[in-house]
Amino acid sequence: MTNHEHDPVNATDATPPAAGGPPRRASGRFLYVALALFGIGLLAIVAIFLTSILSDSEPALWLYLTAMLTPLGFILGVFYALWSGRRAR
Repeated sequence: MTNHEHDPVNATDATPPAAGGPPRRASGRFLYVALALFGIGLLAIVAIFLTSILSDSEPALWLYLTAMLTPLGFILGVFYALWSGRRAR
């Protein structure tokens, strides 16, 4: 029998130490950013429809570009849900 079999530093079959802290969680700020982008995009979509209904002019280009934040916020929200729901190993 060698000294390495009872040495906890060099043991290969040692169990990993238990995690002392809470499980890893995603930052809540990421969710707020996703919700803000989604909400701003929805407001831009509503503004596009209201501009068309209330006036004879076409909506501005910046409204169309701002409306593109809606799918971006949705994708970030899905990414947040998948990332925060992952179990720590």
